Amino acid sequence: MFLLTNWADTGDLLLFCFALFLTLAAIIAVPFIGSRGKPSLTSSVVLINAVLTTIPALHILSGADFGYIVTGFHWFGDIALRIDPLAAWFIIIINITTVTGAIYGIGYMQKYSGQKANTSMHWLLFLLFHTSMLLVCVIQNALAFLVVWELMSLSSLMLVIFDHEKGITLKAGINYLVQTHIGVVFLTIAFVWVAIQQNSYDFEAIASFFQGNNNIWLFLLFFVGFGFKAGFIPFHSWLPHAHPAAPSHVSGVMSGVIVKLGIYGIFRMVTYLNDDFQLLGEIVLAVSLFTGLFGILNAAVHRDFKKMLAFCTIENIGIIGIGIGIGLIGLGRELPLLTLFGFGGALLHALNHSLFKSLLFFSVGSVYQQTHTRDMEKLGGLIKNMPQTAFLFLAGALAVGGLPPFNGFISEFILYNGMLKGITATDSYHAILMIITLAGLAIIGGVSLMAFTKAFAVIFLGNRRSKLNVEPVEVSFLMRFPQYIIFILILIIGVFPVFFFNKAIFIINSSFNFASSNATAQILPFFVNLGNIGRYSLLILLSIGAIMVIRYFVTRKLPANNLSTWGCGYVAPNSSMQYTGKSYSKSISKLAGFVVLEKKKYQELTETEVFPLPRKYSSHYNDYFESQLINKLMRWLNYFMNLFQFIQNGRTQMYILYGLIFIIMVFLSTLFNFI
Repeated sequence: MFLLTNWADTGDLLLFCFALFLTLAAIIAVPFIGSRGKPSLTSSVVLINAVLTTIPALHILSGADFGYIVTGFHWFGDIALRIDPLAAWFIIIINITTVTGAIYGIGYMQKYSGQKANTSMHWLLFLLFHTSMLLVCVIQNALAFLVVWELMSLSSLMLVIFDHEKGITLKAGINYLVQTHIGVVFLTIAFVWVAIQQNSYDFEAIASFFQGNNNIWLFLLFFVGFGFKAGFIPFHSWLPHAHPAAPSHVSGVMSGVIVKLGIYGIFRMVTYLNDDFQLLGEIVLAVSLFTGLFGILNAAVHRDFKKMLAFCTIENIGIIGIGIGIGLIGLGRELPLLTLFGFGGALLHALNHSLFKSLLFFSVGSVYQQTHTRDMEKLGGLIKNMPQTAFLFLAGALAVGGLPPFNGFISEFILYNGMLKGITATDSYHAILMIITLAGLAIIGGVSLMAFTKAFAVIFLGNRRSKLNVEPVEVSFLMRFPQYIIFILILIIGVFPVFFFNKAIFIINSSFNFASSNATAQILPFFVNLGNIGRYSLLILLSIGAIMVIRYFVTRKLPANNLSTWGCGYVAPNSSMQYTGKSYSKSISKLAGFVVLEKKKYQELTETEVFPLPRKYSSHYNDYFESQLINKLMRWLNYFMNLFQFIQNGRTQMYILYGLIFIIMVFLSTLFNFI
């Protein structure tokens, strides 16, 4: 039964219940309809559910309440269903990205329409994936939360291994499965610790635990548990394997949303903290800064464009974590303005990243569908064949690089202001920490621009580097339409940043108990600056639009001549003379060689080789933590387990002996009342 706790309006609850019922009905119906109807049904249900669940989220962001207790579950106890402004923010992020991913998936999955069983399972799991992510934000009972967290993880796992006949895809899926369950182990330990101490599985018991106990160790357990899902180093190594293996619409949703639920979990635990803000803020800030730097350095050197985007996701998780760290230090130093900048920038960047990263994954998914390769070294000149895809990728690249008038600039600008505030308002120790973080974020932004300049130039500009089996063409309207929706949302945030930052501040004020009246007064000048940025961004867009319109009317009647690109003085240039992705990033890969591990096969030229013989060159990059930490641990584990191979020796008589020993042990234990 449902028992209302404090609020009488059940309209929002009914919308959620109807969304759950609709998901269940669609899951039952999907296997029984035709191949063409499966994606349409799934996308329609995802869209309807998104509308049904976004309405309560918008109500809550406007000041409404949502809190119910579900009783009658023997094992779980009372299950609290609550949506506060923090949960509402992430529900909206989930719905935007999942809806665009579902629409994009209609076109992307057309080539698999003949695989009826596989596509049925895929769309069924996509529905379950969407609903489980929403429930993660609503349920505040530890046991029930772990159940829906597991549903989310398993459904996303099955979506990742859609091409399960490929060994590399299965390996990526197993990697993701193992690491996500290591995270669940940490979460389970943390929840059980709270339940033993507080005799309750309700999330409010976590706040009670923090009020009466040391905050550090429990928070770190939660940070590690949720950090596996978010992708903080060294818990990140599943992302570069899972994202390339998954279908591109799944990659976009996972990068845009599922890692954000790790951020949501960390944010949720931060709202319960009662002490140790400064120390925890310093820990989160340090881990996040290294995460951002590690992610973008690896993104800059990889030539598999989906793996590059996976490392870029790690980088942006680091940027969000920097905001969380700044906000925690602001709480510890009792500087509400620093808290608003830190947490506000992190919340806004979580939204921004979900938009531009899903746009980038959808764009490269279009490239992969047409070229059947993820290796940018084999591409080139695609802007001639796929001009709209090239434009959308460029927009996403400019947004992820933090350039105006796009949304990425807004959240990073807020974080920069937070760091500048931290330099002037804190002690010398924290001022130095803020200066280092500011420099690190600047490096992250610079390398990000280099990485995406490389990607856009090598994939879309120049000439074709290798012959493709099929001539690429622009993808279908169904695959381009959701990308244009995302592009418009990116521009809206860039033009109207005050509205979105104001919502972020509302979330912070409702989540943390500190006197924000002074901070609100102090931040008013910043709102003026932010409003000016929005107006200048609109002016930039209008200017570009006017130039394009004038250019169109001036040139529409002029004859168009297609000429070859200037060959830099060479009479017969060829595609091999172009910059490659490897040559573009060679300098930075050498500078960062201590953390970007290159494995190459090449015999360097010697001084005595006047006429060198032909030789081949190949190289790839290994993840530092995977090769230096995880693989070494696995080798030691395999060595240890191999010591016990004599037990499983294939002799039937030995297995019979094991059974007799077990029976004797049970008999003796019963005889002496051990069991």
